[in-house]
Amino acid sequence: MALNNTYDAYAAYDARPVQQETAMGAAVQLLLLTLLGTAVGMGTAGWLTGLAFALASWAVLSRALHRSRLPSFGPANRVTLGRTALVGGVTALVADSFSGAPPVSLLVGLTAVALLLDGVDGKVARRTGTCSSLGARFDMEVDAFLILVLSVYVALDLGPWVLLIGAMRYVFVAAARVWPWLTAPLPPSTARKTVAALQGVLLLVAGADLLPRPANTGVVVLALGLLVWSFGRDVVWLWRSSRTAAGPSASGRAAAARELVAR
Repeated sequence: MALNNTYDAYAAYDARPVQQETAMGAAVQLLLLTLLGTAVGMGTAGWLTGLAFALASWAVLSRALHRSRLPSFGPANRVTLGRTALVGGVTALVADSFSGAPPVSLLVGLTAVALLLDGVDGKVARRTGTCSSLGARFDMEVDAFLILVLSVYVALDLGPWVLLIGAMRYVFVAAARVWPWLTAPLPPSTARKTVAALQGVLLLVAGADLLPRPANTGVVVLALGLLVWSFGRDVVWLWRSSRTAAGPSASGRAAAARELVAR
């Protein structure tokens, strides 16, 4: 009977409502690209990159929603979807900057709104009781891609070393395929969240080009240093945790978790 009920629930799931929301997000992305193209005369590189981003984000999100079988998209995910459209616009402008000077004020404006909304979707999810693992992953991936795009933009002026900031999270994910202990869950950390939030702000300050070049370099060096410290601390904790888990007692892991949270 339980098996039949599970099968009935699976068969009764209707993915159309959530898939319609992702399609609406893709339509908003295309509208934003059209507005940007009309306003700044965006070139071929910007258009192709923006369209590729819209298609890829729609396809990946649609597949993730189908797997998670969420009954509804939820207000928090709508905020994140709006941020995704803004990130797509920033991506198109950065790609266009390889062949010309983009309007810095427009790029900074779109990025600033995307960063401000980063603190909204989580609060909306908690207040509406719609927190989900998919929503958290969706938010994290949008953040990581925005940092990657900003690091590419700043690297055009300061050099390729800036790309280390945007690439670090993806290197970590790739390394986890080789060392599975890196996939273990980490305890909550205010320091980690603060460092992650600062990356976008510091890269935006450097990209706005309001400061002298040495000052911009210092800002990005600070961002990179904080990120290396944050990732390094987490990697050390995960390694120690994996060593403790292999032993006869888990007390060391609990102590390490308390120490990390205390920081």
